[in-house]
Amino acid sequence: MCGISGLFDTRGKRDFSRELLARINDIQSHRGPDEAGLHLEPGVALGHRRLSIIDLSTGQQPLANEDGSVIVVFNGEIYNFQQLVPELQALGHTFRTRSDTEVIVHAWEQWGEACVERFRGMFAFALWDRNRQQLFMARDRLGVKPLFYAQLPDGTLIFGSELKVLTAHPDFQREIDPLAVEEYFTLGYVADPRCIYRGAHKLPAGHTLLLQAGDTRRELPASRAYWDIHFSLDHRGDEADTLAELRDRLRESVQLRMIADVPLGAFLSGGVDSSAVVATMADLSEQPVRTCAIGFDDPDFNESDFARQVADRYRTDHYLDIVRGDDFDLIDTLAWLYDEPYADSSALPTYRVCQLARRHVTVALSGDGGDESLGGYRRYRLHLMEERGRNALPLGLRKPLFGTLGQLYPKADWAPRPLRAKTTFQALAMDPVQAYLHTMSKLRADERAQLFSPQLKQALGGYTTEAVFRQHAAQASTDDPLALVQYLDYKTWLVGDCNTKVDRASMAHALEVREPLMDHVLVEWLATLPSDLKIRGQEGKWCLKKAMEPLLPESVLYRPKMGFSVPLASWLRGPLQERLRQAVLGPRLAASGYFNSAYLQQMVEQHVSGSRDFSVPLWSLLMFEAFLRQMEAPGLMPGSLVGGNSGPVA
Repeated sequence: MCGISGLFDTRGKRDFSRELLARINDIQSHRGPDEAGLHLEPGVALGHRRLSIIDLSTGQQPLANEDGSVIVVFNGEIYNFQQLVPELQALGHTFRTRSDTEVIVHAWEQWGEACVERFRGMFAFALWDRNRQQLFMARDRLGVKPLFYAQLPDGTLIFGSELKVLTAHPDFQREIDPLAVEEYFTLGYVADPRCIYRGAHKLPAGHTLLLQAGDTRRELPASRAYWDIHFSLDHRGDEADTLAELRDRLRESVQLRMIADVPLGAFLSGGVDSSAVVATMADLSEQPVRTCAIGFDDPDFNESDFARQVADRYRTDHYLDIVRGDDFDLIDTLAWLYDEPYADSSALPTYRVCQLARRHVTVALSGDGGDESLGGYRRYRLHLMEERGRNALPLGLRKPLFGTLGQLYPKADWAPRPLRAKTTFQALAMDPVQAYLHTMSKLRADERAQLFSPQLKQALGGYTTEAVFRQHAAQASTDDPLALVQYLDYKTWLVGDCNTKVDRASMAHALEVREPLMDHVLVEWLATLPSDLKIRGQEGKWCLKKAMEPLLPESVLYRPKMGFSVPLASWLRGPLQERLRQAVLGPRLAASGYFNSAYLQQMVEQHVSGSRDFSVPLWSLLMFEAFLRQMEAPGLMPGSLVGGNSGPVA
C-alpha cells in the first residue's frame, strides 16, 4: 500500500525539478513510510512512497520492465498476480521480483489498455511507456484506491493519491468550485469525478485515462470506463446451493486477501459483515486471527460485546479500545487528511480503529461493501416501502397531494425515520431517483435553499446534486427498485464516502485495509441474485445471514443494525458547543459568501436549545470551516497525526 505522485508534460519534454517531485511526493509520506522512490526523464517525473507488504526486499518503485522502457508507480494490491505471472512468463516476459507491481508493466506490454481487465484487486497506478510516448492511469473497479489529477496552466499534468499532492504544487490554483459546495452540503462529500477545486479531478472508479505526449489540445481527453456493474438478477437455483456458493465465494475472496509478508489481522465491529470475514479467516488460518474493535463509553453506540462473542468463538487475539464520549479532538487532523470537506462523523471512530490495528498488524481485512452488495441498509427497506406507495398512484396525483402535505406537516427530527411523516410525504411526491437523493441528503433541497446565500445560488446557475444521481441512474440498466439504489450507492456513497473514509483513516497510520466483500468477481455474482434473496420481509442481507448461520451466533446475525456512529447531537449541545459557535458563526464562513448568516444563527440556537436536531448539517458546517482553515495553511500536518509529527511537511 502506498502513495503515488507524478508530473507529465502533455505538450513537450521539459525537465522537471527533482526537488519539486520529492516535495510533492513526500507530502503523503504517511501513506508509505518505509521507502521513497523517484524517476525523472524528459517530460516525465514519477514518485512513490512505499508501505512494504509483499516482496519486502525487491518490490521498490518506480518499477520498470527489463529494458526500462515501461515504468510504473502503483498503489494497491493485485490479488491474482500469482496466477498472472506464469501466464505472462509463458508469453515470453521475464520477472525480476516477486512483487505484484511487476505484473502491471508486463501486462501492459502484452495487453495494452485492456490489462486492467485482467487485474483482480484494488489499485490506482500511473504507467509511462517511453516507446509509445504514453502515460496511462487506471483506478480499480469499485474505487477503493484514490487517484487525483489536474492540468496546470503550462500544460503539466500533476497527479497523486491524495489531493494534497496537487495543492502542494506552486502553480496549482486553489479556486473552490461552487458546484462542489452544493454536492458537499447535499451528500457530505464531493462526488466523483468532481473535486472541491476547479480544474482538479478524481479518476472515476473503473476508469482509465490515456495521455499522449505532444498532444497540443488544451483540454485533457475524457477518461474511459472499462467496467460497470450489471444487475441481471437472473440467478436461478436451489436456495441451499446458492447459500453454499455464497460461502465458497466469500472464502475464495478472503483467501486471496490473506497473502502478505507482514502481520495480518481484521477489523471486528460485531456486525454481520466483519464477523463473516473473521469467521472465514479463522477457518483458513492455522494461527489465531488478530482482531481489532472499537467500543464506546455510551452504551447506545457500543457494539463491542457482539465483537467479543465472535472473538471468543474463534479464539482470536482480540484487541479493544474504548472511545470516549468526547473523542472529537481529531477535527483538524481529519481536515488535513481528507483535503476536501468531508462530513461523515464515523471518520472519527474509523481513525481510532485504524490507529489501534496498526499497533498489532500492517494489513487488516474489513467487512466494508457488504451493505451495498447485499441490501443491508435500513434505508433500502424504507425506500422499497415508499416505492410501493409511489406505485399506487401516478406522479401527477402524488406530487401535488404529498408535496402539499410535506410542506404543511411539522418536522419531527426526534422521531424514527418511518414516523417522520414530513420526510415520507416529501419522498412520496418524488420519483425514485429524487426520493433516494432526498434520503441520502445531509441537507435536503429546501434546507439548502435556506442555507445558501444569493451569491452562491447565482454561481450555481440552477445546478443541483440531482444531476449526479440522474446521470448514474441513466446508466443503471435496471428498473428493479433495490438494484437501482444499490447501483446509485456503488457510484456515489461507496466511492465518495465509505472508501474515502477508510483509505484516508488507514493510510494516516500506514495501515493497509483489504475488503473481501468488494471483490469485483463476488460483486458481479451478487448482482445476479434476485432482490428477494437480499431483502426478505424486513430482514436485510438475508442470504448472507442464512449462509453464515452455521458459523456465527444468532445474537450477532439477527440483532438490529447499529452502525459506526458517534453522539453528534449531544456533543454539539455540550462539549463542542463553544467550538460550534466559533466555527459556524465565526468570520470564515461569513467571509466565504456562501451562506445565509441568519439561517446559520437559527440552526445553532435551535439545536443548542434542544428544540430541533441540526446535528448533521451543523457537523457539515463545522468540517467545512475546518477545511477553509486548512486552505489558509496548506501543508501543515496536525500534531496528532502519525506519531505526533507536526510542522511543515517536507
